[in-house]
Amino acid sequence: MIAIIDYKMGNLGSVKNALDSLNIDSVITSDINLIKSADKLILPGVGAFKKAMDNLKELGLDKVIIDEVKKGKPILGICLGMQLLFSSSEEYGLTKGLNILDGNIIHFKENGLKIPHMGWNNLNIASNTKLFKGLDNPYVYFVHSYHLVTDNKDYLLTKTTYGYEFSCAVEYKNIFATQFHPEKSGDVGLKILKNFGDL
Repeated sequence: MIAIIDYKMGNLGSVKNALDSLNIDSVITSDINLIKSADKLILPGVGAFKKAMDNLKELGLDKVIIDEVKKGKPILGICLGMQLLFSSSEEYGLTKGLNILDGNIIHFKENGLKIPHMGWNNLNIASNTKLFKGLDNPYVYFVHSYHLVTDNKDYLLTKTTYGYEFSCAVEYKNIFATQFHPEKSGDVGLKILKNFGDL
């Protein structure tokens, strides 16, 4: 069973519906015991980084997420949920994240393109990724104004280009994360979610 972590922000219903369509057992929950008993976790999210971290801490979910990931439980961070896994974000001033992964979330550089970045982009997939198994040059759906920067050479980093190239998905051991929304990315997104469910 996959626990979709409810911290009062995000696209919980659409993630649940996508998993239901794949016949993957899941539950939307903020119950710590249910999160601990789940086989896998999904941390979705839409909104501001600081508010998200405040909500996680208020609900006591920050510590349980960190503990479960340290134990080796697979987790998939989606959009804001991906960003929260990293060290910090500069959105509305510097805010510390869960610090499970090394890296920082920065605003798009001024490049003459419309921000937020909204729409479909293709992926330059890192080799040997589990999340993108069976996919070749896929297009996925993005909605975001901030993106990841990291110098960690141990991560499998999938990239895309919007004005310039940036990392938009990460794999490291039991940790998986996408800046884009697989639940809004049609058949490609369903394949990504199925790959995660099949881990």
